[in-house]
Amino acid sequence: MSIRIVAIILSAFVVGAGGALLLNSTSTGSAITSSGATKTTGKALIGGPFRMVSHKGEAVTHKTLEGRHTLMFFGFTHCPDICPASLQVTSEALELLGDTAKDVQPVFVTVDPGRDTPEVLKSYLEDFDDRIIGLTGTEAQTNTIAKAYRIYHAKVADPNSEGGYTVDHSAYLYLMSPQGAYIKHFPPAVQAEELAAGLKAALRTS
Repeated sequence: MSIRIVAIILSAFVVGAGGALLLNSTSTGSAITSSGATKTTGKALIGGPFRMVSHKGEAVTHKTLEGRHTLMFFGFTHCPDICPASLQVTSEALELLGDTAKDVQPVFVTVDPGRDTPEVLKSYLEDFDDRIIGLTGTEAQTNTIAKAYRIYHAKVADPNSEGGYTVDHSAYLYLMSPQGAYIKHFPPAVQAEELAAGLKAALRTS
């Protein structure tokens, strides 16, 4: 079995197991109910401090995004399918939300900072809703935000791609609260109607 095939299988496993990993990545506590029973509580450990640069060349940190719900997606501009598809779905979902969309800030974070400069991100995002913010940074900054959001990403040799590599990565969309806390995630294959409905429901209760 070739190294590339093994890499794809491992990547698919990580993406497919993402929901389980999210559920297991929690901080737990306990509370006593009125009946005297102990109820375990948990909070997904998704999100955290970061410092990146937007597609407009502006510094962006986790503090910059506070105040509105944030829909985070990780990918890269040379991604052949899932990234443009997810960005298109996000764009359509924003349209379906109508005026409610003002309460959501969509963010596209590249996991390929070597190729995805602010200028490259700016050009790439012109094909999608202009409310989407693109973020890039150094390798260290990218690793920091990817670790905070439990994002798997790895370079894989690909002689047919610019630079001789592609990037395998997990592809969930994360909805974060105005305070930067994890609320829920959406699968890579989510449709625009489903995403819009999920966002609208979450906005009503958080």
